[in-house]
Amino acid sequence: QVQLVESGGGLVQPGGSLRLSCAGSGGMFSIYTVAWYRQGPGNQRELVADITRGGSTNYADSVKARFTISRENAKNTVYLQMNSLKPEDTAVYYCNAKAKIFGRNYNYWGQGTQVTVSS
Repeated sequence: QVQLVESGGGLVQPGGSLRLSCAGSGGMFSIYTVAWYRQGPGNQRELVADITRGGSTNYADSVKARFTISRENAKNTVYLQMNSLKPEDTAVYYCNAKAKIFGRNYNYWGQGTQVTVSS
């Protein structure tokens, strides 16, 4: 079992930056595809970015060129660097880890971290 803990959220002004961290524990974290999702007020949860164990990345169009997802497997941590933040980025950001291990699917969620972009 993998436990995920997000951190790094907070209040930032438009145009500012934040770096979110997703720390995994429980073993085999490096095998997982890790994604950041977000859910703004009144919205459904949406995929922001993901990164495979091999380092391939994918971004939602709304965050391309502004956000960067990366991972440091030695630290069991995935990051989401968020630049040029907009009020529309305000949401609870969740870390998700997925993998198939020994033929079984595993899917874990963190509790989320609040990002508020406001002047």
